[in-house]
Amino acid sequence: MREGVLALRIGTALAVLIVGNAVGSFAVMAQSGRSDPLLNAGPPVWDANHDGVFTCDEWKKFMEQLFASADKGRKGFLNPAEFEAIKKADPSLAQADFGYFDENHDGKISRKEFVEKPSVFILRFDKNGDCRVTPDELKAATTPQPTGGPQERPRDRFH
Repeated sequence: MREGVLALRIGTALAVLIVGNAVGSFAVMAQSGRSDPLLNAGPPVWDANHDGVFTCDEWKKFMEQLFASADKGRKGFLNPAEFEAIKKADPSLAQADFGYFDENHDGKISRKEFVEKPSVFILRFDKNGDCRVTPDELKAATTPQPTGGPQERPRDRFH
């Protein structure tokens, strides 16, 4: 298990170093003075092609890899201890709650429950609903919005 966690941490660190496109957008956000917990950690590491656009497909592939690395014995589910290892291996999931993923409350998280769970990051920043968060959408998220006008309702769907 330690080797898998170490490999995951190394891969995560390399991905963060490679994501050059998105770093500029996040620097602008940091300078804007706006505090958003989803942005404070820097760009997500699951931008597989490192183009600065974060997609639902990339999220699902990332979650699939995390699940496979943690599912010891290839039994098809994660127990609470395996889930804790994932939380330690990936900073974006450090505050994740076991119950959030365990939808049927059977005390274990199936592959489907884990991989199909929507990305909070995409739900928060994908304003046009195309299952892609672009640098422009991230920039718009840090631009102060006028008050008093109609507020956009958050979407409850995930592609």
